[in-house]
Amino acid sequence: MDFASTIRSIPDYPRPGIIFRDITTLLGNPRAFRRAVDELVQPYAGVRIDKVAGIEARGFILGGAVAHQLSTGFIPVRKKGKLPWKVLGEDYDLEYGTDRIEIHQDALARGENVIIVDDLIATGGTAFAAIKLLERAGGKVVGCCFVIDLPDLGGADRIRALGKEVTTLVQFGGH
Repeated sequence: MDFASTIRSIPDYPRPGIIFRDITTLLGNPRAFRRAVDELVQPYAGVRIDKVAGIEARGFILGGAVAHQLSTGFIPVRKKGKLPWKVLGEDYDLEYGTDRIEIHQDALARGENVIIVDDLIATGGTAFAAIKLLERAGGKVVGCCFVIDLPDLGGADRIRALGKEVTTLVQFGGH
């Protein structure tokens, strides 16, 4: 399947010079959505995966579907202040400041195998923070899955440099 043709590209959003890659069109296409989930799951056939961690917000949609296919639990990785119970958090840098992601303290048990799912990997800052957070919580991150890779920004290579397997379905040049 040509995933690139199912993803809408929106120029100059959220600011001039940026091309936003919108996966809502892929999600709205039943064949493309099913195929994307199948291809994100495939590398983990026969591997013990205990939890899938989805990064807010599109990672919730994809990660929930991946967790369902793998018959595992799901961990929402949320922005600061969104979870209603005791949390662990990890700060990370943005171009224009810092942000924070959080999980519930009891989201996973020590030694559980986790994969991280999100719609897109750009610089890798959020995924890098999620890896650090999940591993600090006691999990073992065995891989990261993304529909879209923006290789010019180096995020997938940054995650691979940590020794993590990275699965992506389509690449777009630029940013």
